[in-house]
Amino acid sequence: MQKDIYGEINELYELRRKIELGGGDERIDKQHEKGKLTARERIDLLVDEGTFVEINPFMEHRCNDFGLEDTKGPGEGVVTGYGKVNGKPIYLFSQDFTVFGGALGEMHAKKIAAVMDLAAKNGTPFIGLNDSGGARIQEGVLSLDGYGQIFYRNTIYSGVIPQLSVILGPCAGGAVYSPAITDFVFMVEQTSQMFITGPKVIETVTGEKISSEDLGGAVVHNTISGNAHFAGSTEEEVLLQVRRLLSYLPQNNEEKPPRSSFEEKTHDRPELTDLIPFDSVRPYDVRIVIDQVVDKNSFMEVQKDFAKNIVIGLARIKGEVVGLVCNQPKVMAGGLDIDSSDKAARFIRFCDSFQIPLITFEDVTGFFPGVKQEHGGIIRHGAKILFAYSEATVPKLTVILRKAYGGAYVALNSKSIGADLVFAWPNAEIAVMGPQGAANIIFAKEIQNSEDPDKTRAEKIEEYRKKFANPYVAASQGMVDDVIDPRDTRLKLIQALDMLRTKKEIRPIKKHGNIPL
Repeated sequence: MQKDIYGEINELYELRRKIELGGGDERIDKQHEKGKLTARERIDLLVDEGTFVEINPFMEHRCNDFGLEDTKGPGEGVVTGYGKVNGKPIYLFSQDFTVFGGALGEMHAKKIAAVMDLAAKNGTPFIGLNDSGGARIQEGVLSLDGYGQIFYRNTIYSGVIPQLSVILGPCAGGAVYSPAITDFVFMVEQTSQMFITGPKVIETVTGEKISSEDLGGAVVHNTISGNAHFAGSTEEEVLLQVRRLLSYLPQNNEEKPPRSSFEEKTHDRPELTDLIPFDSVRPYDVRIVIDQVVDKNSFMEVQKDFAKNIVIGLARIKGEVVGLVCNQPKVMAGGLDIDSSDKAARFIRFCDSFQIPLITFEDVTGFFPGVKQEHGGIIRHGAKILFAYSEATVPKLTVILRKAYGGAYVALNSKSIGADLVFAWPNAEIAVMGPQGAANIIFAKEIQNSEDPDKTRAEKIEEYRKKFANPYVAASQGMVDDVIDPRDTRLKLIQALDMLRTKKEIRPIKKHGNIPL
């Protein structure tokens, strides 16, 4: 007897129910026992309620080897689709660990690639919720080809749409390269890991014994390797961070970041004159300056536990999104090293890709000295900051808070490499090196031959400071646009951002530059 339309509809809903159940109740329970949510529960937490629309739910693998010919994989181990976050469209995939351990096969990858293409065509952010055992070994080279399809799209769409990766379980082998290409990586403490080779392989090859968490957990990648940008203690916390980050970002590279309302009626900040030590060798937390200058509670720090000698993040000033790059004097005297150079350069390039104005708060002694730094390639890594600032065409503002010495002064968005406006506080010291070091070199003979070397040295240090290490010498040569009252810092930045709102800068036509990687 031929089915009527209602029978077909009932069959449709029955098929959907089975797909939505993933690997079944038993495997879902195991996922929960590990403190992990299911692929669909994660989507429900991420997107605005009732906005998610699934794509390709009926796709299946076509492998007939190693027993897979008799094994069904509902949804092919990944949920893909689109929805809204903060009222704005996003596309996403969410790997389902209850189906084949979330392992990536040919059709699994095809589902992800299809939704990535839709995200790019529609100029919409793309989010990957990763929870996978890696490549589906039974499918052999087809799995590897699937990874390649995703890596290619990550790369081609980089700088076109924001791409965020959320690691919510294991992410091993080739799977880690997709997150590494994306703009920001989020991890959950104790439940998510990333590594190229796991603990067992490492022990077999090198004899080193280490746990998965100690090898590639959230703490490791947020503090030591710098492979991740954000961490949270629960999946709920991390997914809220994703929602917050998206509130700062434009939908694509052709849009400007979203503006928001602000409450501050006055922009003077009298506290700034007392919060920062006048003595240039005394440490302080640069976040004090940030909190005074940006809109209240708007600063979202990026990679806060990695390369702590530089502070980066997104914030709002009078409702406008800005990217902040700030020396941190309380760590390594704010000097630049290999890791902080990498951290700053990549963030600068991200901001430039998505029309986010850059503000630099400068208080730097220079590039950090030492054999380890030199042999580790500080020349190459430090050059990344120079390259990133130089190629950026967004509005670029610098505020020199205290010290600006040597090559680090040049690298940190100086006028010579394209800063639109450079402001300096009255106590700023701008020079080839600090007054102490400069005086010891320039006046070495006079100090040595003096009856009171200590007194002479102090006099010469002060002489050098007055002649060279002050903002007015640089201002007289046009390298500083204005020396400002610290209390007016926020107001000056608001005025500058408003003035630069229509900035356009045309560069020589080329395929792309060759940044020193």
